[in-house]
Amino acid sequence: MTTAAEIKATQLPVAYFSMEIALDPAIPTYSGGLGILAGDMLRAAADLGVPMVAVTLLHRKGYFRQHLDSHGNQSETPYMWDPNQFLEALSPTVTVVIEGRQVQVKAWRYLLHGASAYDVPVYFLDTSAPENNSWDRGLTDYLYGGDERYRLAQEAILGLGGVAMLRALGYKDLLAYHMNEGHSALLSLALFEERMAGLGADKAGGAAEAVRQQCVFTTHTPVPAGQDQFPLDLVRRVLGEKRTRTLEMEQCCFVGTLNMSHLALFFSHHINGVAMRHAEISRSMFPSYPIDSITNGVHATTWTSLPFARLYDRYIPEWRRDNLYLRYAISIPLEEIRQAHTHAKAMLLGEIAGRTGIRLDPDVMTIGFARRAATYKRADLLFSDLDRLRRIAKEVGPLQVVYSGKAHPRDEGGKRLIRNIFQAAAALKDDVRVVYLEEYDMSLGKQICAGVDLWLNSPQKPQEASGTSGMKAALNGIPSLSVPDGWWVEGLVEGVTGWAIGECYQCESDTAQETASLYDKLEKVIMPMFYKEPEAYGEVMRYAIALNASYFNAQRMLLQYLDAYLRPQQPSSVLT
Repeated sequence: MTTAAEIKATQLPVAYFSMEIALDPAIPTYSGGLGILAGDMLRAAADLGVPMVAVTLLHRKGYFRQHLDSHGNQSETPYMWDPNQFLEALSPTVTVVIEGRQVQVKAWRYLLHGASAYDVPVYFLDTSAPENNSWDRGLTDYLYGGDERYRLAQEAILGLGGVAMLRALGYKDLLAYHMNEGHSALLSLALFEERMAGLGADKAGGAAEAVRQQCVFTTHTPVPAGQDQFPLDLVRRVLGEKRTRTLEMEQCCFVGTLNMSHLALFFSHHINGVAMRHAEISRSMFPSYPIDSITNGVHATTWTSLPFARLYDRYIPEWRRDNLYLRYAISIPLEEIRQAHTHAKAMLLGEIAGRTGIRLDPDVMTIGFARRAATYKRADLLFSDLDRLRRIAKEVGPLQVVYSGKAHPRDEGGKRLIRNIFQAAAALKDDVRVVYLEEYDMSLGKQICAGVDLWLNSPQKPQEASGTSGMKAALNGIPSLSVPDGWWVEGLVEGVTGWAIGECYQCESDTAQETASLYDKLEKVIMPMFYKEPEAYGEVMRYAIALNASYFNAQRMLLQYLDAYLRPQQPSSVLT
């Protein structure tokens, strides 16, 4: 496997493009797993001293602030923040032609400091310049906001403007360009235009192959409807006739549509899904391309709670430098793992009391579910049979549940899901305590992942590309009860690292069967173990660290990507 030293020896950085990057809870430029992954990837690069540079958009008004009323109705307000407090304004300005206008783009820099005293610069693109008209100034205001026109213009700023800004900042030669999802696919068009400058149309094939050998694409979406697609009439309006014709000539448009995933696929020498199962699904969606898998990982030192970090520092002092050392957690005494968890749980329950005034019981089994509120994640599956849940809580042991997560402002299904949880909480108030915490962010997510006793994940198969929340829980000794989809297909050792909801990972979800499995596991296996066999439950916690946390981390993920950066494949990525 390629080492960080080999990348350093090239003296060429890797450019990492992502529509969202999670760097700090006070910088609201992320909405969920995609942004968290990007931030963790860059943190790992800074730790290992891998030369990378990242490009994203500023999102001046953030994702949004979430407000929930007593019935679970979500409303939103802009998340205003001041870039001057966190970022350094840079002097270069570049232009991107959008709808025939010269849109001015400036940049801000954030330096991500690594454990190795190495810094990874993150450049935030910003169109809020006095030279731009009011609509153009707002192009970098909202993450995933606006209509198709707004979104395509944003993606032009990210891809075309991002490459132009890197050149203006002095990045002339780069080892690779990494597209984190299709939002940044237009960077490949910018590279192609650079290659074609001064050349005739007969050189297009060679130019396309040269671009391909520089580009890497990570796809995250396991359903066709999730791909960014724009009608060609809109593409012509936003990008112009010449660029639209180029995209058509390079066979990146189909049935009158520009599909950004197809564009990224066409111009990439390495393509990967974010879990082994997700790669299988992606190959069925894009059968003309060789799609590999690099399973996601999380940044261990970011997501490990203070009680567990102190525990690892005592028993596994090398764990920060090399996360694989977490394997040796198998030798940590169970009593010390339980003590660390008790402290982490007390911190979470204190946070809940401070936010809501609700005081949960530290001795009661606490289930956690904190993710973006999207319908396919089925956060309310636990409440499919309230009578059975009441019976379990009465006959096996008391139960309490902690939820958090935002629904996209235009996702009525996601908002309805939150209301369903509030309705269930009201119906169960005398039997099972349910708390839904608003304003989910990195900080709250870390506390919930560390402070609950069991991590619940119930996506509808096969729509979970990877999922990383359970990986964060594992770093804190929290086992998962999860549908076997995404990463859990690889991380599950039944009864050892956690438990499966349902059995077959290759078949599509059967809601009735999975609901029955969820209740059976809680009633007959997990809760009896938690209340009557604490030593056995502690063993599962310890194995979650030793087996899952030691592997599903960003260090391992980045080392796998280094091969893709340094060793372009031959010949073209398109299968014949």
